[in-house]
Amino acid sequence: MTIKLYGLKNCDSCRSARGWLDGHGVDYLFMDIREHALDAATLARWCRAIDWSVLLNRRSTTWRSLSEPEKQVGDAAGACRLMLEHPTLLKRPVLDGAGELLVGFRADEYTRVLG
Repeated sequence: MTIKLYGLKNCDSCRSARGWLDGHGVDYLFMDIREHALDAATLARWCRAIDWSVLLNRRSTTWRSLSEPEKQVGDAAGACRLMLEHPTLLKRPVLDGAGELLVGFRADEYTRVLG
């Protein structure tokens, strides 16, 4: 499976992750979530692999702009629906295809998983 890094071009964490991957010679495909919409199957797979609440970025500007009823997410299906409708609610970056799904960038985790 090809390693894919999902995020936004102008996101600091995504830039750090890309810099780490480039600096360590890791081949990957960058998927800007504004240009390449997430598909329901991928998001559902992620929510099965890790807790959906880790994937949902409740600190984002997008989250703050939602109505109170929209913020009432209680399960993976609701979180997936919301993230498909508003892709920038995805906590980033998401590294997929390295054997373990990584959310957010922490150099020590990238080192542990990718060497």
